[in-house]
Amino acid sequence: MKGVTSKKSQATQQSSHGSTGGGGESRSGSESRSGSEVSGNGNATPRQTYIPPSVAKREEANVLRARLLVALILLLAVVGVATATNLIVQQQERSDFENKFSGYATEILTVTGSKAIQFFDALDSFASSIGAQAAAEHALRNTSWPFYRIPQWSVQAQKLAQLTGVDEPFVGVAPIVQEDERQEWNRFAAEQNPIWYQESIENEGYTRFTAQELVNITIPFTYFFNADNGQPTPVTRPGEVVPYFQAYPVGPLLGLRIMLTNIDALLSSQQTEDAYRITKVTRRPTLGYTRIMIDGGNTIPGSQIIQPIFDGPDTEADDRKMVAVVLIQIPWSDYLKNLLAKGEDSIFVVLESACPTLLEDGSLSEGKNLPNSKRNIVTYQINGPDVVLLGEDDLHDPEYDTFVKTEVFVDLRIDQSQLPEGSCVPVLKLHVYPSAELEDSMKTDNDIIYTVVVVVIFVFTTLVFLLYDFSVRKRQRTVMERIMKQDRIVSDVFPTAIRDRLYENQAKNVTEGDDADLVGDDGPLGLDNSYLGQSASKDGSAPLAELFPSVTVVFADLVGFTSWSSAREPHHVFILLETIYGAFDKLAYRHGVFKVETVGDCYVAAVGLPEPKDDHAVVACRFARDCLKKLNDATLKLEVSLGPDTSDLDLRTGIHR
Repeated sequence: MKGVTSKKSQATQQSSHGSTGGGGESRSGSESRSGSEVSGNGNATPRQTYIPPSVAKREEANVLRARLLVALILLLAVVGVATATNLIVQQQERSDFENKFSGYATEILTVTGSKAIQFFDALDSFASSIGAQAAAEHALRNTSWPFYRIPQWSVQAQKLAQLTGVDEPFVGVAPIVQEDERQEWNRFAAEQNPIWYQESIENEGYTRFTAQELVNITIPFTYFFNADNGQPTPVTRPGEVVPYFQAYPVGPLLGLRIMLTNIDALLSSQQTEDAYRITKVTRRPTLGYTRIMIDGGNTIPGSQIIQPIFDGPDTEADDRKMVAVVLIQIPWSDYLKNLLAKGEDSIFVVLESACPTLLEDGSLSEGKNLPNSKRNIVTYQINGPDVVLLGEDDLHDPEYDTFVKTEVFVDLRIDQSQLPEGSCVPVLKLHVYPSAELEDSMKTDNDIIYTVVVVVIFVFTTLVFLLYDFSVRKRQRTVMERIMKQDRIVSDVFPTAIRDRLYENQAKNVTEGDDADLVGDDGPLGLDNSYLGQSASKDGSAPLAELFPSVTVVFADLVGFTSWSSAREPHHVFILLETIYGAFDKLAYRHGVFKVETVGDCYVAAVGLPEPKDDHAVVACRFARDCLKKLNDATLKLEVSLGPDTSDLDLRTGIHR
């Protein structure tokens, strides 16, 4: 296509080699730096390269994922360590609770066991003493059982009570009276009752009744309470009877104006009769579960112990004869008092008998669904030195079943083979359990305190991490902004294809292990003047260059610009060039023309590179035409601000194919 000759025509001669770059050899790429550069002092410095934005964004995404992963790990660590700390402290408190309860239980079982041994030893000594006194009396006055009154009875019974450790036991002596001795026994009891009544009143300080009044309310014959009418009824059955004689404390039955004297209590019920038969066969003490009447007519669980008395001081002799029994009723709550110090509260003690309860018809309760009052089991709660009866059942908290401490409370060491068929060896067991109240009283806030401390430490660590992360992200944003600016510059300098190839080569160098930095000293992509004039980069790789055989180069030069600009201020010149070249750039983008460069008032562009076009010459002509039209429009608009001769400027174009 025809063009106007100008000083730029020489440059058109080189278009056959490719797109021009500042008048040098045609290229469509750049040289990459590699290796190390030697500084002025001779030290080698690592080569610095440029990382494309896509790589930076990808790495930023990886960093974000890593950051989230670290945050998740920290969160899980906080939860895990806090939970573990809480569980460890709670487990330690639980262990302390178990150890402390174990100490309490051991103390309870040891003391009660010792008291039980002391009780039966004292009872055996008391029975032996009574037997020895009777034998001595028999030698002096030829008296014998059952016609024997124990002198100073209440004094001796009080000593027994002190030795047994029971606050207010009931103690009585019941001689064994054969059938042919009943009438004589009734007369003997009637004669001796006023004597021992008076002694007991004086020794005990009893003031409710006089001795004569007690005689008046004494049944003068051996009797039992008739279950049908509740009235004292004479004993008429054949065989022996075991009536109460002397009793401590003196006085009538609680709630009744009747003395115990002459009552055949042991053989008037199946349960007490069985206990008596066991004692008679084994010649050893035995016990049974019973209820003890207290003030107000109420009853509480307890046991009735039967201790045999023999006809001489030698209780181990084979030919000894059992002539009487000592009966003592004790509430087991007395044995559980003063076991622990004040403040050591809420410990459950379950007292259980190995023998089932006998029902009113004489049948065994074992295996039957019975109300609490029919079971040989009772539960107490120990609160320091005090004890509270909870009920006649196993009332401990099942949650603490595994904590139970069990010991035999009373074992009379009776040979089962000596007993009649169906009899039960009386054995009492104590089961000691903790309670929720006891565990709660030993809990502390250490689990919460330690957990909070751990959480605070981790929160502080997390805050430090977040602060560090914030500083890193701030630096990354700064670097990323610089990268994006450089990327825009690179995109403006190079075509997309060339830019992408530069990125690919750069990424390849980084992958092969070269040191990389965000921005090199030579600018974006490590470019220097080697891109413009050297044949190879410093790392030995060939520069990016391609041959484009079908290219049209467009030169556009402002006619009259030199004289016009000499009469203008620099900023007027800048406004003119900025306006005109900006309009040309928009046209180049619209037509797909590649802008090569601008030098002064000269605009250089090419068509057919870096993207080949079959109609490159046509496009170049259209572009040149539109540029001329755009120049005319622009100068007319600028004439007002830049002077009347601005519209005189013209455009000289040259097109080389």
